Amino acid sequence: MHNLTIQENGRRLVAFFKNAEYYHQLWRIALPITLQQLIMSSLNMAAVMIIGQLGETSLAAVGLANQIGFLSNLVLFGVTSGSAIFTAQFWGKQDIANIRKLLGICLTLGMVAAVLFLGVAILLPNQVLSIYSTDQAVVDLGSHYLRIYGWTYLFLAVSSSYGAVLRSIGDVRTPLVVSLATLTLNIIMSYIFIFGRLGIPVMGVPGAALAGLISRVLECAGLLAIVYLRRGPAAAKISEMFSYDWRFVGKVLNRVLPVTMNELLWALGIAMYNVVYARIGTDALAAINMAGTIDNMAFVISIGIGNACAILVGNLIGAGEVEKAFRYAGRSLGLSIVTGWLVGGVILVISPLILATYKVSPEVLQDSQRVVMFIALFLWLRASNFLLFIGMLRSGGDTRFGFFLDVGSIWVVGVPMAFLGAFVLHLPVYLVYLMITLDEATKFIIGLWRFFSRRWIHDVTRIVESMES
Repeated sequence: MHNLTIQENGRRLVAFFKNAEYYHQLWRIALPITLQQLIMSSLNMAAVMIIGQLGETSLAAVGLANQIGFLSNLVLFGVTSGSAIFTAQFWGKQDIANIRKLLGICLTLGMVAAVLFLGVAILLPNQVLSIYSTDQAVVDLGSHYLRIYGWTYLFLAVSSSYGAVLRSIGDVRTPLVVSLATLTLNIIMSYIFIFGRLGIPVMGVPGAALAGLISRVLECAGLLAIVYLRRGPAAAKISEMFSYDWRFVGKVLNRVLPVTMNELLWALGIAMYNVVYARIGTDALAAINMAGTIDNMAFVISIGIGNACAILVGNLIGAGEVEKAFRYAGRSLGLSIVTGWLVGGVILVISPLILATYKVSPEVLQDSQRVVMFIALFLWLRASNFLLFIGMLRSGGDTRFGFFLDVGSIWVVGVPMAFLGAFVLHLPVYLVYLMITLDEATKFIIGLWRFFSRRWIHDVTRIVESMES
């Protein structure tokens, strides 16, 4: 009897995941997003490897400076992903007018954040970077880089806003093509500017910043040109983007601001991790930055699945197919766990070959290899949490619960673990990284409970419909 029950449950599980329509729709969206992330991560890795040829100080300086960009990008991600909650569901109803209003709100919030972070990058780089590191050579070099690269925040705010709308309506190829072209150019220019080729003087680290700035400008211009030449749903006029009333704005911000604050406070938590790494030492920070490039590469499939799930689930909720949305989210969660296991195994095999290309000390190389080992072992956990938060909680409009869980876990569990490991137990950087992983375990347990409760499913388009009736 017991064996029959196990077999029956097994058949039900197989039947649940065996759905051709789901996989067709998921990979139609996930594949271009994954390719875009793979391209971006590969090119970012190439850029870090180029800078890595200049030694630990340059590698640590750029990694430190990019912490400001990391904070800016996550706030921007909060704005765009929060807006995408509405955009995906409005697209399920084919409501173009409100999609364009949302684009206007997204642009406004994104530019406000970009200006604030640009001000920090230009006016206060030394003061901010000194919070992370006491190595003055690293701080000075990072500040020089930041004063140039900080201007990219403005252009990224525009391209990210339009890109988020395109992905929410199913056009994932356009952002992919634009990113491929501009980031490839970034690598070429980085090599030329850093080492002084084709008659260009040797610029070192500032050359990498200049290459990044030129790339972001071209990315923004190219994306806008394509959007408005095609005259699709994202090709909004100024009057269409900013014709909303303040009641509409208030209802949207009620969902978007928790996501934005979520990303900001989560990013500050990650920043605290990096403060800890930098305070352990410049070598520790360099090791983390090296491992981080592999981490970004390993996570691309998870990002593709999570974002594709968010689009599909949001579209289904907007179309009133709640049960189907729940099933799609469940299948995507299972797929994220399996791909996390598989990719983690691959990373364990190939990471030594990648790390061996850096010109760093044997101690830095060894620490980085150990961090990568833990990244690989727990990749499935982080992939599951990304799916639960982006593909489920946010797409279902459950932003407040997501805020408390994400922010609470990192500040109540992760940050205390980081400080305990580094400054009380005096552990090496790779064991500090391992202690921080308790944050992910906490989120997974609570997030899984929320998923099965179904309380995360909300049709946010009804907010606007009730206003307009």
